[in-house]
Amino acid sequence: ELEKLGLRDDVDLHVYEVPVEYQTVQRLIPALWKKHSPQLVVHVGVSGMATTVTLEKCGHNVGYKGLDNCRFCPGSQCCVEGGPECIDSIIDMDAVCRRVSALGLDVTVTISKDAGRYRVTPGGVRESLTFVHVPPLGKPYSAEQLGRALQAIIEEMLDLLEHSEDKINCQHEH
Repeated sequence: ELEKLGLRDDVDLHVYEVPVEYQTVQRLIPALWKKHSPQLVVHVGVSGMATTVTLEKCGHNVGYKGLDNCRFCPGSQCCVEGGPECIDSIIDMDAVCRRVSALGLDVTVTISKDAGRYRVTPGGVRESLTFVHVPPLGKPYSAEQLGRALQAIIEEMLDLLEHSEDKINCQHEH
């Protein structure tokens, strides 16, 4: 749905469906980062427990006990061997939540401090990696509602990233 809606004109949007498979993620995500050199990556996952669109503040590297769609689980129960236990998003999710909620969309957006298990980040890059959980379609939102919410969320994230880069550049000039 987001691919149909698109983002603002100065943004190249690339949408991929990534299988819920540990080994595929370990191979595919670094290849996509290398191919696109993205400013922002937003992983969107369906959570059967979610009743809102949930912006995740952090994710964990340990405790992967569930089997993936290929019935595989890492023996170490870690997503990234030797990686940090937790990674925090540098995007101010509270600000994104406030700004999107103020738009008056017919979708409730909330914050979570525990995204569960995080996905691979190539070469330790995490500055522009985010995760959003959405409820299953129709429970309670339609694809169009979720698409519009994701569109607004991503545009707010991009806006925050651009303003933080402006501040960094401004500080370097003085």
